[in-house]
Amino acid sequence: MAPGIPAALERPHFIGIGGAGMSGIAKILAQRGAKVAGSDARESATADALRALGVTVHIGHAAGHLADDSTSVVVSSAIRADNPELVRAAELGIPVVHRSDALASLMEGLRAIAVAGTHGKTTTTSMLAVALSELALDPSYAIGGDLEGPGTNATHGEGDIFVAEADESDRSFQKYDPQVAIVLNVELDHHANYASMDEIYESFETFVGKVVPGGTLVIAADQPGAVELTRKVRELSSLTVVTYGESEGADVRVHKVTPRGLTSEVTVVLNGRYLTFTVSVPGRHYAHNAVAALAAGVALGIPAHNLASAIGKYTGVKRRLQLKGEAAGVQVIDSYAHHPTEMTADLEAMRGAATGSRLLVVFQPHLFSRTQELGTEMGQALALADASLVLDIYPAREDPVPGVTSALIIDAAKAAGADVTAVHDKAEVPAAVAGMAKPGDLVLTMGAGDVTDLGPQILDHLSS
Repeated sequence: MAPGIPAALERPHFIGIGGAGMSGIAKILAQRGAKVAGSDARESATADALRALGVTVHIGHAAGHLADDSTSVVVSSAIRADNPELVRAAELGIPVVHRSDALASLMEGLRAIAVAGTHGKTTTTSMLAVALSELALDPSYAIGGDLEGPGTNATHGEGDIFVAEADESDRSFQKYDPQVAIVLNVELDHHANYASMDEIYESFETFVGKVVPGGTLVIAADQPGAVELTRKVRELSSLTVVTYGESEGADVRVHKVTPRGLTSEVTVVLNGRYLTFTVSVPGRHYAHNAVAALAAGVALGIPAHNLASAIGKYTGVKRRLQLKGEAAGVQVIDSYAHHPTEMTADLEAMRGAATGSRLLVVFQPHLFSRTQELGTEMGQALALADASLVLDIYPAREDPVPGVTSALIIDAAKAAGADVTAVHDKAEVPAAVAGMAKPGDLVLTMGAGDVTDLGPQILDHLSS
């Protein structure tokens, strides 16, 4: 058996290996010496990065892609039961391992920090990964997005810390046993898996209950869902609870957030002392993510002033208010925001950075179920922009729902006084934006689907 690799993961086959979560686990296993293979729907930069690590990546899904000597087939909740490779695994008697179980096994024996919350997980996990690396602690990490600096979503480090993004969407974060758990916020999302806030709270309580004895929960002091969760878990006697935020009683209190263009300066009060550091992305919500990362690192015994300085080295994550470029005096920025809370936070951050100029948004709704439940709130969020183009719903893993279209969002946006236009052909967007934009404007492409591909195309049209 290769060192640090469970027997079932010595020769794993990943179905959907190009996904953000799946590819990260595959990379770590390959770096640990496992013989990794997998398949994905299409070629991508991620597939190339995996091949560079010695991973076999097949394009398309077919029973023949699965080697007979595979020790397991790794799947996410998005893989359907009729996938030909999954069917073949059953025929061969190869065990099926959920992505979360694979990640949990990689964290065994290490001091784990699991970052949870409805929003902000990727950014906060990335801030910790960058800061701990900057401090030469050589952490392992698995993130749901690519860092701007190292340019990867996961790595195997030689240190004893493992930082992982903990996904609540399918309850898989309940598999982890972290020493430190971060809960950034608690809201209703992932409507296909959760029917109510009570179910959400129950899921997060289970996650927090898995923190190892003597461990720490770092949790927001300002967000209502997090406050309610804190009330529910205070009775866990072995758990140290550290709150952070702008509330007067927060253990790590955010004293001030000062916008500085596309960055922020943050001052916190920790153990009665003021500490100021820079966050290289704009917006109060990202400043709070940085403070959560700071509190988690301190919980592991890392000096606060060292961490604060190291967090300042974080340069962002792809798709989290990522500057794609500038042309004709217009900056084009990409946002992964797809839930109304995320949309509002990023739009407010951009509004703060766009003083004296206009904010133009290209929004692509993500999932029929989310649009059905939250379409009105999405439309209301778009009222923060000067003008918006709204694309058709990106279905991802879902089938269409009768009567659920982008019109739900557009109608709500117009009712809120927003300037919104429907665009059904994505290919028309770059020229439309180039015709709207003026020097000094900010253009924001927003959504969790393939709207991100439009940024470079918009820049090309602006340049021509």
